[in-house]
Amino acid sequence: QVQLVESGGGLVQAGGSLRLSCAASGSIFSINAMGWYRQAPGKQRELVATITSGGSTNYADSVKGRFTISRDNAINTVYLQMNSLKPGDTAVYYCNAYLLIRGTVGTQGYWGRGTQVTVSS
Repeated sequence: QVQLVESGGGLVQAGGSLRLSCAASGSIFSINAMGWYRQAPGKQRELVATITSGGSTNYADSVKGRFTISRDNAINTVYLQMNSLKPGDTAVYYCNAYLLIRGTVGTQGYWGRGTQVTVSS
């Protein structure tokens, strides 16, 4: 059993900052890419940022220069530092990880349950 648990969401004023965390736990042998996605009401889930096991990052154009993704491989945790938040960043933020479970072959994708981020104007 693998779990991804997000934390750090909340209500913040425009221009403020939040830091999201996502910890993966369970019978994990290794984790490849990890990332953050978000889904606003009435919209499809969209990529925010991803990071490989080697530290290469990718960002959506809408968050470049404002958000920073990082990870701590020793504790299977990925972070998303969000600065200069805008009302348009309001969404449920989901953690995603492609990982290999001990005793199995092939990586699989897993999702957390999400954490709400609300940015007021």
